Amino acid sequence: MPEAYGVQNDAPSAAEHLARIADRLGARGLPPRRFLRALAWNCAGIRPGLVGYLDLARGGRNRFLGHGFRARFDDGTDGQVRHFAGVAVSPVLLGDPLASLAHRWALRDAPDTPDGRLSEQAFRFSKQLRAGSLAPHLAGAWIREHVAE
Repeated sequence: MPEAYGVQNDAPSAAEHLARIADRLGARGLPPRRFLRALAWNCAGIRPGLVGYLDLARGGRNRFLGHGFRARFDDGTDGQVRHFAGVAVSPVLLGDPLASLAHRWALRDAPDTPDGRLSEQAFRFSKQLRAGSLAPHLAGAWIREHVAE
């Protein structure tokens, strides 16, 4: 973002906000599934409990807006954080096969589009957390390394 009249904008990007929330949640020692539910609540407005299924079906809501995702994941909208967090939690709520099918059917994101690539990264992130190959306290670093610019 260009500087206006020589004033530097040091505000963190939306992707960095996502990573910082992941850092904060990871420091709480939450198990992976609870971590993903908390990330979805904090970043996509997908509430805990059964009502979270309804929130997911509605696409969640933008808890904060902005950019900061790598160009290959950036679709030009301000909702990429919501997208990432919603896709990442969907296997927790729906299971892997149904979540994958639901995202391809409901969102119609082709794999070679920015949203399709971001969805694939979110699924990978979720799977690594749930499999134990990514510890929740390292999730913020993973976001910075794999999706943030």
